[in-house]
Parts: sequence; C-alpha cells; structure tokens
Amino acid sequence: MIHFSSQTDNWGTPAAFYEELNKEFNFNFDPCPLNENPLVDGLSIEWGSRTFCNPPYSDLAKWIKKAYEESQKGKLVVMLIPSRTDTKAWHEYVMKAADIRFIKGRLKFGGAKFNAPFPSAVIVFITKEQI
Repeated sequence: MIHFSSQTDNWGTPAAFYEELNKEFNFNFDPCPLNENPLVDGLSIEWGSRTFCNPPYSDLAKWIKKAYEESQKGKLVVMLIPSRTDTKAWHEYVMKAADIRFIKGRLKFGGAKFNAPFPSAVIVFITKEQI
C-alpha cells in the first residue's frame, strides 16, 4: 500500500504541530509555504529572522544547507524534516544544529490519508549569540 505519492512535495505541516512550535519560536517567515506564488524560490531569497521550514523532501539536502547558511547570518531556523540520519546532509549540517528533536510516532501531514511512512525530526539552527 502506498501512503505518500512521490508526485508531489505539497504535504502541509500538521496545524496543531506547527502551532506548538510557533508558540515556542514565534516565526515570522516560511520560505516554502503551500499554495503560494510558485515563482518564489525559497532557496534563492533571504529568510526571515525567525524562520519555519517544512521543505520539499525531494530536494532536502539543498534546503538543509540553506537553513544552516541562514542560521550563520544570525537567524533562527526551525525545520521539520524526515529523520534520515544516514545521509550526507544530516552529518554535514543537521549535526551542527543547536537542537535535534526526534518526533515520537509518525506525523500525518495535511492532505494525507495516512501517517507518513518515515520518522520525522525538528531541527533548530541557532547561533551561540541567540542562545
């Protein structure tokens, strides 16, 4: 049985899950919101000072690298990503995060009929000055 289609990257963050993170971090930017202008390329623009990012998982390494780079400019970046601890991007960038939170169970993303077929993690990139 197929739970998620690889034909789309449009899987919204569960609303209650996002709201809990937003209460903690007070986000002011999302570089890849669903149903927004498709001409905006979140990888090529400056991010906000307090960014939440649930990136397209088909190009995850580029988004993780961008999140890390934005954090090095003094920005807080919180990402919701698959917990793929065996990837190069995980070891090059995620391991530099200030906080890695593994999600218990599997999330049910917006628009999905079933829970995700993979574990998820919340990654918090923040500079020492922001702590």
